[in-house]
This record gives sequence, C-alpha cells and structure tokens, in this order.
Amino acid sequence: MSNTPADQLDEPITAETPDSAVGVTGVDHITLVGSNAEDTINFYRDILGLSLVLKQPNLDAPHVTHLFFDAGDGRIITFFVEDDRQSNRGPQRTPLGGVHHISFSFEPDRLEEVKQGLLDNGHRFNEFNRGIFYSLYTTDHNGFVIELSTDKYEIPDDRRGEVLALAHKKRVEDGSEYAKGEHLKAALEELGLPVEEAALPETASGAGGL
Repeated sequence: MSNTPADQLDEPITAETPDSAVGVTGVDHITLVGSNAEDTINFYRDILGLSLVLKQPNLDAPHVTHLFFDAGDGRIITFFVEDDRQSNRGPQRTPLGGVHHISFSFEPDRLEEVKQGLLDNGHRFNEFNRGIFYSLYTTDHNGFVIELSTDKYEIPDDRRGEVLALAHKKRVEDGSEYAKGEHLKAALEELGLPVEEAALPETASGAGGL
C-alpha cells in the first residue's frame, strides 16, 4: 500500500478510457440507507423533484422497502427505508468508505427559484462559487449533505470528461490551486465547443471551509 501524498502522485488526468480489469460503462444506480418512506419521498420527490419510479421489497431483506428515484437523466438513486425509522436532521459523521454527499444539477436560470424552494420547505443552504461550477449545499431530512450545482458554462454531456480533463491541464499550467471558470472557457474554446456563459452572481468560493 502506497502512502505517497496526493500532490506527489504522477497519475495521468485524461478522459481516455483506461486499460482496466473490469471496464464499466456508467453509473446504474446509487443506494443509500434512508429513514422512512414518507419523509424520503417528501424530500427527494416533492422538494428536489426526483420521480419515484419503483417501490418494492429489498430482495435481501423483505421487511425493508426499496425506493427508486429517477434523478432526471435516467440515473437512479435508491433508498432502503423502514416505517419505524425516525428521520434525524442532525449532522452526520461520514466514515471512511461512506458517502460524503450527492450533487444534483439544475439549470442556472433557476437559481433564485431553487433557493426559494429550499427556504419555503425549511431547508437552509450555503452558497458558493466552486471554480468551474456554482453550488448550493443543504441537507436532507436525515442530515445527509446534498449539493445542488450548475455549470458556469454549458458542457455537452458526452464531452464532459474531455472538457474537465483539459480544464485541469490548463489550471496546472498556470499554477492555480483549483480549476476556475477561465480554465473551463479555455478548454471549450480549444475543443471547438460553443462557449455559453451562465449569468451567475459573485459569491465566496468556500475553499477550505467545507
């Protein structure tokens, strides 16, 4: 096992498909352990807007209900829930191997609407300029961190990895600590993709604060 610091690892940053042992083709679904069905459906369907597309027993534990939500792009988020589990909005500690947060996307022109929707439903948030995208951070009914993010520049879904890898190269070349909007713009221009900047407000980066 190597203990080489991350900033000293000479690993290639590229969108090219790696020579790997398995070779997966995409994310099928992510499953979280939730509390009860009512609270889970209220937050993920009625507040975030994910469609509830399937409900059935957990095949490994039939007394547990398995809820499937469509995140809006065909990617599925599922939850194992039980009726007698109480929700707890207190902060969570994420163990090694645990899930720190999930990020869902939204259209940049809906920023104010998204913020108001969270507030109207009792969910406070932090708002940050995250370099190449803009984010709101809130928590669900169990204190699990939810990021709602929108790109500063429109990126075609099928070119996202390629654009981000090139933006990384450009931020390394100019010595920046993290990728910024100008690196994303330069990557889009070099790849011959349309450069469409979203109208987003200025706010703190939050770097080092989360």
